[in-house]
Amino acid sequence: MTIIHNLGFPRIGSDRELKRAQEAYWAGRGDQAALRETGRELRARHWAIQARAGLATVPVGDFAWYDHILEWTTTLGAVPARFGQPEGEPVGLDTLFRMARGRAPSGTPAAACEMTKWFDTNYHYIVPELHPDQTYRIAREDLFEQVAEALALGHRPKPVIPGPLTWLWLGKGDAYPHGAADEAKLALLPGLLAVYEAVLRRLAGQGVEWVQIDEPILGLELPEAWRAALPAVYGRLAGQGVRVLLATYFQGLDLNLDLLPGLPVHGLHVDLVRAPGQLEGVLAALRADQVLSLGLVDGRNIWRTDLDAALRIATQAQARLGERLWLAPSCSLLHVPIDLEREGGLDAELKSWLSFAVQKLDELRLLGALADGRPTSDELAAAARQRAALQARRDSPRIHRPAVARRLDEAASLSRERAHFDQRIARQQARLGLPSYPTTTIGSFPQTPEIRALRRDWRGGGISDAAYENAIRAEIERVIRFQEDIGLDVLVHGEPERNDMVEYFGELLDGFAFTEYGWVQSYGSRCVKPPLIYGDVARLAPMTVAWSAYAQSLTERPVKGMLTGPVTILQWSFVRDDQPRALTCRQIALALRDEVQDLEQAGITVIQIDEPAFREGLPLRRADWPAYLDWAVDCFRLSTSGVREDTQIHTHMCYSEFNDIIEAIARMDADVITIETSRSNMELLGAFEDFAYPNDIGPGVYDIHSPNVPREDWMVDLIRRAAQRLPAERLWVNPDCGLKTRGWPETRAALASMVQAARTLRAAA
Repeated sequence: MTIIHNLGFPRIGSDRELKRAQEAYWAGRGDQAALRETGRELRARHWAIQARAGLATVPVGDFAWYDHILEWTTTLGAVPARFGQPEGEPVGLDTLFRMARGRAPSGTPAAACEMTKWFDTNYHYIVPELHPDQTYRIAREDLFEQVAEALALGHRPKPVIPGPLTWLWLGKGDAYPHGAADEAKLALLPGLLAVYEAVLRRLAGQGVEWVQIDEPILGLELPEAWRAALPAVYGRLAGQGVRVLLATYFQGLDLNLDLLPGLPVHGLHVDLVRAPGQLEGVLAALRADQVLSLGLVDGRNIWRTDLDAALRIATQAQARLGERLWLAPSCSLLHVPIDLEREGGLDAELKSWLSFAVQKLDELRLLGALADGRPTSDELAAAARQRAALQARRDSPRIHRPAVARRLDEAASLSRERAHFDQRIARQQARLGLPSYPTTTIGSFPQTPEIRALRRDWRGGGISDAAYENAIRAEIERVIRFQEDIGLDVLVHGEPERNDMVEYFGELLDGFAFTEYGWVQSYGSRCVKPPLIYGDVARLAPMTVAWSAYAQSLTERPVKGMLTGPVTILQWSFVRDDQPRALTCRQIALALRDEVQDLEQAGITVIQIDEPAFREGLPLRRADWPAYLDWAVDCFRLSTSGVREDTQIHTHMCYSEFNDIIEAIARMDADVITIETSRSNMELLGAFEDFAYPNDIGPGVYDIHSPNVPREDWMVDLIRRAAQRLPAERLWVNPDCGLKTRGWPETRAALASMVQAARTLRAAA
């Protein structure tokens, strides 16, 4: 009988219970006992869902209080010294939260650890901080306690932990200047592996049979020293009394396939959604006593599985493997919403095309039954419904719009060029009259409960359109007056009308659909509800012009028009899988081009097109980067190139490593780019300095992902560091990112300090 299993389940809860419990605890509205009880309830509920789907084991360790990498970092005791962790004592939950957020209900606030994207997803992880004399120990008991919970509930647990090579690859430190691939980090392996061995022995003592160790870096182009480390690492880990399932995902193993023969693990998981062509090579390299887990259900997207295609692959493998065949999603289901059945607002046709985490487990069970050749009549009927839904989607007239295709053909002849930057910036400065070190924010201001309630009431019909518009106008005026009062130079309208920087635009574009409960975790308590791009994209009417024009009418200072860029809208949506992503992105870019030109016609002199997802869209293999960067840059320039020389185009990027894509960023040719640099102490500016980046840049001086209010002298020091790397006349002063998730008291204090820091810099110039 074919084994089905899962690599991980969403942890936030169907009603975002974890988010609410976290935020209540951080705000002092609940104690740690209540938070931990919420975690126990969610784990029990999610294990029960997976057990009902017929999984042979349930994943344990996929739950995290903030992020699964941080969870493992603290389990290893790898806590930076600034958090004051007493030597030899357990790492408490508040220390974990201070590492993630900079503060917690107890403990001294400190600079939070760096945060960045998990491979090419929109999930963020807390970057491990490494140093050469680091020591490791089992410093938290949560994993073992959760295994005991699962056993007590009658489940068969399969603990899930990050692999040692992946954990090191993701880590950073001052002693490792060469980034992820720095071979010096491998010197940390002996001490690290001793703790891994101890963890595995303890799990064996709890009666655990299988442990899933995730090594997604095995899909990358690894330096030889990292490749050479793999057999020895797993030679140590495979002899600790448990069976090791080595899990890879997001990419194929073909570049490292030669490492598989003789690799001392008991099983291997491969992602056949992202890399279906790897199967034959993996089968050939597999030992006769090893299990092979095939990831055939997409863990990254929300479309129904083509069961016939998946069954052909499973049957091919089964003929070679027999009972050694396991079936699974391609990766953890962390990246998809929990349950489609709650979506009563979706029309029946569109809903029939979709599959969320619960439904993906049902697909997995059905696939297993079909592979075993013993489907029940109900299962045969379910397979027929699945087949009919897929065909209906292919045939639906809702997907393709001839007018969009015609316009896309015409767009090939549109110029993407603007005048040289030096010419543009001179004309922009003559129009804007900005001081040195101009100050601005990234776009959003705090989304208070009152603003969210206002939108909710309006959407539900509780207040009229006129009442809603008046209330939003009042909020915009309040934000404009605040910015004038503290002395910001380039203002924003604050975005009170926007629920999310992608969802807002998707609701106003054709080809998008929306869920009510389709939440996924982005980081910590931050959850997003990605739109679904199911068909051709077109703008139906202006989307932001009225609000931006109103804000500009309130002040003599420039107010930025705020748009989300085409690549980010693409990356942060669940994208149709029936055409190339580049084609969908160009459709979005054309819609935004119309919006940019309408903003300019309405008198908006500064327009920001945010592209925080630009780097995360990179393929994981460097060999595939040029093609992506070509179309991503083209889409940005298609959006922005139709404006006058004295209209200033900004873009924003956050939590990215820029060194290896700096040339592409320069080709985007934005007049001003704002980036995250506060957590990395301006480290990211090295790429711009080495490249001699020619345009203006705003390195963030205020970490908006932490509630800590930065001091003026600290921000002055950051900008002075930036001025040592880049020409001072090219520098702007701004936060790292939008202020939507922050509260007003800290926002007022932080921005007032930021403006004063700019004034201090001007006075000293």
